[in-house]
Amino acid sequence: MNPSLPSAAPSIATATPPLRQIHDLPGPRGLPLVGNALQLTPSRIHLDMEQAVKRYGPFFQMKFGSMQVLVVAEHAVIAGILRERPDRFRRSERTAQISREIGLKLGVFFAEGETWKQQRRMVMASFAARHVKAYFPSLLKVTQRLQARWQTAAHRNTAIDLQGDLMRYTVDAISGLAFGADVNTLESDDDIIQRHLDKIFPALNKRIFGAFPYWRYIKLPADRQLARSVAEVGSAIEKFIAAARVRLKDSPERRESPRNLLEAMLVAADEAGSGIDDQMVIGNVQTMLLAGEDTTANTLAWMIYLLQRNPQALQRAQEEVRRLAPDPADYTPEKMAELQYLEACTNETMRLKPVAPFMPLQALQDCTVADIHVPKDTLIWCVLRHDSLDEKYFPNAMHFDPQRWLSDADQDSTASKRVAMPFGSGPRICPGRYLALLEIKMAMVMLLSRFDIVAVDTPDGGEAQELMSFTMCPVGLSMRLKERE
Repeated sequence: MNPSLPSAAPSIATATPPLRQIHDLPGPRGLPLVGNALQLTPSRIHLDMEQAVKRYGPFFQMKFGSMQVLVVAEHAVIAGILRERPDRFRRSERTAQISREIGLKLGVFFAEGETWKQQRRMVMASFAARHVKAYFPSLLKVTQRLQARWQTAAHRNTAIDLQGDLMRYTVDAISGLAFGADVNTLESDDDIIQRHLDKIFPALNKRIFGAFPYWRYIKLPADRQLARSVAEVGSAIEKFIAAARVRLKDSPERRESPRNLLEAMLVAADEAGSGIDDQMVIGNVQTMLLAGEDTTANTLAWMIYLLQRNPQALQRAQEEVRRLAPDPADYTPEKMAELQYLEACTNETMRLKPVAPFMPLQALQDCTVADIHVPKDTLIWCVLRHDSLDEKYFPNAMHFDPQRWLSDADQDSTASKRVAMPFGSGPRICPGRYLALLEIKMAMVMLLSRFDIVAVDTPDGGEAQELMSFTMCPVGLSMRLKERE
């Protein structure tokens, strides 16, 4: 890359002479041996980092133990870093190490280098829009089950565990769409898979940011339960794959037109020279289950919460849905694409409450980020939400204003998407974003067309608290609904 590019388009290049050293940057004073690790709380580490940006600026230094950390909060610089993956930057090795220790297979989310490139082709092929559209009837069936569950709660005037029900919805959706498995936790209350999945991300987050790896020397009851949960999820995945292989064998036409994402992955993996084996497929199935459940459900929960607290936006979203898509039985992918204001509500939710508000990356070689020399193996902590809440890029930035994302807005929505990067950016942008947005729209259209939201409550009656549990989720939301006549 050209090292003489202006600061508006920051360069990342190995040949650029260093102008500043990381140890010369401002930053909080650390302690011997542990550095700044004890100053950060895993459950609110994103907020700790965002507060530090306000104090020390968009570039500052920290230490996690002996590891040097460069914190970056300028979106243009972060975008430049993300464009250089996977060749010059990778996810933190610690994240991959802890994942392996837990027993997770390393799918495309954790894969690096050539392994990532091989798996990326397979995963992108399985997430192609034409495949997702083919699975639409399965998603519609799951959405109708969520509707029936909420109708029962509305008739009984009982509070809905919002995140619990949305987790069921996303588990059922991803199981049906991705694996051709009808687990149906929405109707049966058989939430075994969900309960096991829900234990993995919090444990992963706790261990990644833990100051001392006690689990390598002693197993607490929670650690033994985690091992059981990972084993149960692994067993379920093996059954999904075995069933898919039987279907492909018994119905060869499925190879030409796979009925779900797993079948599409297996077909891609079976191609000559793919370099993909069953262990890689297992890793990507795990990724779909974990990421597909948590990220989509939490985005939906935040969106419902924000709409309920902004009545004008809620009314406009309701009017659009009730005009264009009043009957869930008539939903189509094309009908979902017409809902521009609802899509704007989704973008605004992800700007204010991104489920991934930061991204730790590791330099694979000596390089220059902006005007800072970055030695090989330095951890670069990308604070993704800082500029998303900056008045310079989003006027009235703390206000929920979906209008800013529409084509007739004063603000350039294309430029806004370069600032707020909820799905990442560059070659490793989230391959499941189309499916995630479709799931979000389907659930929201059903909710807004069939119900009125009576209340969305927090445990203490105040504002929803943000909890970092590998993804950022609201704490303990409950919802009451009234069915429309």
